[in-house]
Amino acid sequence: MKLATFSLAGGEPRIGRVEGEEIIDLSGTEIPMEMSALLAAPDGLARARNGHGPRHPFASVILHAPVLRPPKILAIGLNYQDHIAETKLETPAFPMFFNKQSTAAHPPYAPIHLPRVSDKLDYEGELGFIIGRRCRHVPRDRAHEVIAGFVVCNDVSVRDWQMRAQTFTLGKSFDTHAPFGPFLVTPDEVGDPHDLELKTYVNGELRQHSNTRHLVFDCYTQIETLTAAFTLEPGDVVLTGTPSGVGIGFKPPKYLAVGDSVRVEIAKLGHIENKVIAEPASTDMI
Repeated sequence: MKLATFSLAGGEPRIGRVEGEEIIDLSGTEIPMEMSALLAAPDGLARARNGHGPRHPFASVILHAPVLRPPKILAIGLNYQDHIAETKLETPAFPMFFNKQSTAAHPPYAPIHLPRVSDKLDYEGELGFIIGRRCRHVPRDRAHEVIAGFVVCNDVSVRDWQMRAQTFTLGKSFDTHAPFGPFLVTPDEVGDPHDLELKTYVNGELRQHSNTRHLVFDCYTQIETLTAAFTLEPGDVVLTGTPSGVGIGFKPPKYLAVGDSVRVEIAKLGHIENKVIAEPASTDMI
């Protein structure tokens, strides 16, 4: 099953089930119309799978991030061996997690901002997964039970700000810098999440091409590690790392500029695509 958060022109965001080139509008059903609440509801996914409603063609809807405001956005660094090689850093002995602030969450096809304070804007195509149940101390062999679905992500990074703070948080958390989607794809449609081809294009040029089988710490190990420390909740988004080919890895670096377009594709999940625009004046004194 594929679930989308979408709206009609002038309407409020709602949940729909994707079938072919249409979205079945579930807003007339009894299920919650916000993804975190849907995932937390008893039998929420089952009711979404069986719900009925009007059908809307994709051309008539606006797609939002599947979770509008995730409780947490967690990500991991240096998690593909080829990316580690291009950074010339050591392979981590322990997963290198960091936070992206929830305000970075962004729709799968909306423009991302080139910040006013930096021109070191970079892309990182990644597999992401969304937590479906509140959980703590999850053993690796049961970690698959807490994943509601998978998404395509771009861990957009402001490299100079990233390196100024040891936690990475500032350089990873600029507004619009966590586009993901286009849908939440449930595990039964994905199969093995550790055998998915990933590609990232910038202006049509293939920059990243790998497979999730090359993750250093796989999805289940990441869940086991995270839940040893704190509770994961429905709607939390975890980005699983990026392969080689990021902009900073080129000599000289190939940073993003206004007008560039970044497309990330993952087998069975679809693609996201975001154009770079200058940070608008509307961000002043919100």
